[in-house]
Amino acid sequence: MILYTIVTPYLMQKRNNYTEIEHFLADESFRMWVYFNDDQQDWEEWTLENSSRAKLLEEARLWLLAMKAPDTNLTSIDVQSALEATWKKIENAEEKKKEKPVLTLLRKRWINGAAAILVLSLLSGWLYHQSNLTKNSILSYNELINENEEGLVEQTNNSDKPQIITLSDGSSVLLQPNSKLSYPKIFVGNERKVYLSGEGFFEISKDAKKPFFVYANEIVTKVVGTSFKIKAYTNQPNVEVVVRTGKVKVRSNELISKSKDELIVLLPNQALRFVRKNLSFNKITDITQDELLSHSTSNIEQLGFEFTDIPVSQIFKTIEQAYIVKIDYPQTKLKDCYLTTSLSDQPLPEKLKIICKSLGNNTSYEMNGNQIIIMSDGCN
Repeated sequence: MILYTIVTPYLMQKRNNYTEIEHFLADESFRMWVYFNDDQQDWEEWTLENSSRAKLLEEARLWLLAMKAPDTNLTSIDVQSALEATWKKIENAEEKKKEKPVLTLLRKRWINGAAAILVLSLLSGWLYHQSNLTKNSILSYNELINENEEGLVEQTNNSDKPQIITLSDGSSVLLQPNSKLSYPKIFVGNERKVYLSGEGFFEISKDAKKPFFVYANEIVTKVVGTSFKIKAYTNQPNVEVVVRTGKVKVRSNELISKSKDELIVLLPNQALRFVRKNLSFNKITDITQDELLSHSTSNIEQLGFEFTDIPVSQIFKTIEQAYIVKIDYPQTKLKDCYLTTSLSDQPLPEKLKIICKSLGNNTSYEMNGNQIIIMSDGCN
């Protein structure tokens, strides 16, 4: 209490010399009064003592509120009410001095000016806040790659057709045009991580001990063995994950500032749309009910891979249509070969292995990009 008694007169004298808004903004007791209504230094009383200093102080107060605007819910109505209340107090204090007519004119002019200043301040604060939000929430492909300490192979599809990529674990990715994928030559450790920019359809080889992660912009998709599509173009507002088979878990990347700690589980024919602007998840429980998703399905998502006593030539044709590949095989030797097999939820290399094993008789295959060669002496 003794300290308060000694300091107050000094502060009162000091603030009497304030002539610029910056003087008020630099005063801690002024900031405490504006933000927390802590008026131990009698700012309100000091303001009412002299109407000439009221205008400058109120401008400083509004500037201070404007700088804090991104964390408040200050509306134009709130601002106007605050201005009216402040001037009401000043008018009451000055009424005895018969200055009301002049003060009223000053009040109208100043309120308009102060409101304009505040609007500009709020707009600047909002733009700054939005700029920071964008910088802190948008993750680029290159930023994700830089976070990885492994040596990665990058494959870019600059063609006008999808390209098939086979990973070291047997998983396959159908990479769409204008897309790229980074992945290690060999998966080591207890995780499998790849990085996507653009669109890809993934068929993951099952390995419960080594979960598979796809990093795409602001989201991370985790699977053990399943098939799904991710659409994550850097210049588009949303990121989409569509599940065909198995189960997928999706969360936001921990590198995002203010990201929500949320984990979304997706089952077959379900999807997730991540809105990058506000970092929100929109789960879609039936993709047939979403117009955008239902019109963007590819062949590989629509075709079935359950075959019952089907000519092997027809099976090869289905694979060609699904993966946009070309399969060369000895048609004469395999013309009478029929298969009953399930190739669903299998990566392309595994599909080919199952077919070759079923045909037997020294049947094997080679892959070179989108070209597949089947070598066989015929079926058993």
